[in-house]
Amino acid sequence: MALPGESVSQGDYLEIVDEKELGSIIVQAYDESYIPSQSLTEDIIRDQILEASARGIDLDPHEIASVSELIKDMRLLKCKIRGSIQNGLMLPNVSWLPSRARSKIRKISQSKLLDLSGQTGMARIEIGTTKDGEAFTVLGEAMDGNLSIITGKKESGKSHLSKIIVSSLVRNHATVVIFDLNNEYEGLAYRTDGTRNEISERVVLLEPGRNFKVSFDYLGEFSLISLMQHVLDAPGASLREFIRIIEYLKQHGKLNLQSFEETIQTWRCNELVKDALHSRFQLMKSSGFFCSSQDESETRLGELITNLQPLGGAIIVSLKKCSSLVKRLVVEVVLSKLVQLLEREIIPPTFLFAEEAHLYLRETYWDDIVTRMRHFGIFTTLITNQPDAIKEGIYRQADNIFLFNFTNEADLDMIAKASTADSETIRSIVRTLPRRHCLVLGKVVSDLPMLVKVSEAKFLTLGQTKKFFGRSQSNDHHRKILIASKTF
Repeated sequence: MALPGESVSQGDYLEIVDEKELGSIIVQAYDESYIPSQSLTEDIIRDQILEASARGIDLDPHEIASVSELIKDMRLLKCKIRGSIQNGLMLPNVSWLPSRARSKIRKISQSKLLDLSGQTGMARIEIGTTKDGEAFTVLGEAMDGNLSIITGKKESGKSHLSKIIVSSLVRNHATVVIFDLNNEYEGLAYRTDGTRNEISERVVLLEPGRNFKVSFDYLGEFSLISLMQHVLDAPGASLREFIRIIEYLKQHGKLNLQSFEETIQTWRCNELVKDALHSRFQLMKSSGFFCSSQDESETRLGELITNLQPLGGAIIVSLKKCSSLVKRLVVEVVLSKLVQLLEREIIPPTFLFAEEAHLYLRETYWDDIVTRMRHFGIFTTLITNQPDAIKEGIYRQADNIFLFNFTNEADLDMIAKASTADSETIRSIVRTLPRRHCLVLGKVVSDLPMLVKVSEAKFLTLGQTKKFFGRSQSNDHHRKILIASKTF
């Protein structure tokens, strides 16, 4: 029960202390309502009728009315037990219940709970503030080696939070690769006034076909076969001949764009197979993403990431101007090369941020991201406004989930079934979240669901929705600042 003057609401944590026990129990309020009493409802109706039908002088020497009003405004907080505090440590298990007569209840801050949970680490990521105004900080170590998901309906603040996390990871000397669909991460290198910030030299923008091209020789046999099989959907017969051509060119030291085209034309095989190979090669060539091995504009990911060490940095792969096919080509190349480089221990473990990944990741990559790639050293964060586009199995294996507002019942059902928290908490809290407020679940909060208001960014926040009315406002202003900073 909460009195009208007590500042307790959804998402807050309470500590129930029983003097006869050696510890206390931690509960979280996930819903609130007035006391569901038929007699109280009848009293309210009676008071309204009397007030509307008769005027008189109130005489209440014993102040019974004030007590009655207090009871009417009392709230019932529905809570979930999250753990217990014993010997100064937060434990997830509870083996006893407190007395309902002797116990004392007091509010406990989220920051204190995180301190009691025993989290340790040096890479601090400040993502916002709590409802009490305290700084809310998570540890980079809790995202290291883990799968994270940021989801919510459009314009709720998903990308904004993602940029804050990326910026903090780079400042903590991590290497981050971002698949950027809307050219909105470029602003990480600039302050809000358009001047370059302290990480600007470690933010690299790659645009496929312009300053991001690769050669057949650099890709190697593994990546080329993966492209032909998974992106270009080559049938079995064509794929077998493609492998034979690759092996032939590799043996003769001619694994390049020009030699490959010439070899297809003179290769002895079924004409239908030859036509299939030639048409797929033309698709690759027309993408503008591939170059000859002598081309000085070739980008080598291994060298690029190595040059960013030991300070780390962000590599932004811009996919905005790419066609659907080129997007899949670029993503396949980047992921396959990262796996190769990590297997050979040429580069350090890497964080991968994928905006709206369901638009360009092939179906089989979902399982790779969850299982294989994290063992190689690729730790993925998926950002999406369509939770049903991510398979339920991915949610169940996610280590961290950042949930923004959802009101659609189907979306809430999907998240409630698959997330690590109980469905009542998800449904009650997420539905009422204001913009740029999120519910954080998982290892970053020691499995204690916590509410946070995401802070304002200290860099240019590009990527806002373009509108017809008010075109001269902040987004265009930021774009002009960015263009001017590049020009001068």
